Amino acid sequence: MNPTLFKIEKKTKNSSTTRMWLKGKGCPLGTVPIKRITKEDLIRQRSMPPPENVIFDDRWVTVAIARTPINPNNKFAGGGMSASIWNPHVKGQQHSACRLKIQKEQDIIQVGWRVDPILYGNTQTRLFIHFQAGKTHCFNILCPGFVIVSHEIPVDMLYDQVSHRGDNTSLEDEMGISRDLVNGNWWLLMEDNYIKVGFWPQRIFTSLTSFATDVEWGGVVYSPPGVPKPPMGSSFFPVNDTTYDAYCSGLQVLNAKGEMIDVDRVITHIDDTNLYKIVDYPHASPGKFQHYILYGGPGENA
Repeated sequence: MNPTLFKIEKKTKNSSTTRMWLKGKGCPLGTVPIKRITKEDLIRQRSMPPPENVIFDDRWVTVAIARTPINPNNKFAGGGMSASIWNPHVKGQQHSACRLKIQKEQDIIQVGWRVDPILYGNTQTRLFIHFQAGKTHCFNILCPGFVIVSHEIPVDMLYDQVSHRGDNTSLEDEMGISRDLVNGNWWLLMEDNYIKVGFWPQRIFTSLTSFATDVEWGGVVYSPPGVPKPPMGSSFFPVNDTTYDAYCSGLQVLNAKGEMIDVDRVITHIDDTNLYKIVDYPHASPGKFQHYILYGGPGENA
């Protein structure tokens, strides 16, 4: 049975979802948005959890994700998705996020939305990017690594409007990661016109100097030891209705030629089925790029 679909209202076409920092104007031509790193940012950064384990055996990080079938011979030049934007309740050192993730061995690149008081100093939903290369990892532009080229989108952009359960429309954003087949740099692409926000240089990686072997979509939460796990996505289990459920739609991968192709089959993985769920719909509606996943759950805050 396919999910109940609805009119998707994309952030890029919705005047009410203005970016607070922009107020509709953006940066002056020839400039790019560089966030001033404050003393408070650096203090909070020291309180952030260690890098996520590259395999699913992290006691404090919990996921509900779909991923490409495991094959060390896979050659992916990137991936993409449209993700509905939510604001699950977190507190303290908890965080809750939705992400697109590409990986090869110990190297990881991620983009998505995130509610993270430690990273951002509040519980608003923001865009995030992250890379991990061996033992080095970094969010947004808190350390060297990501090169910004666009004046339109900051990498910690505030989503000042989010989806609400039962609304006839939902708010979503399109996100992609694409490898430059000439120089090997990994580009961050945003919104339905694939704005090139910036890139991670090939030289900062050890394994992602070539193609990725894994692409992943879905939800992830973190809670420190002794603290209940927070909600994920819409904060409810999926009910097979995208007016109520958090989702990733239009799942895509880029092949070794850089061509965008449908994702025919995924493997779903849930660390704790009592707290979170994921539902896979390879053909949610007719046409190309109609692969949906619905995910979410109340965590231990119910």
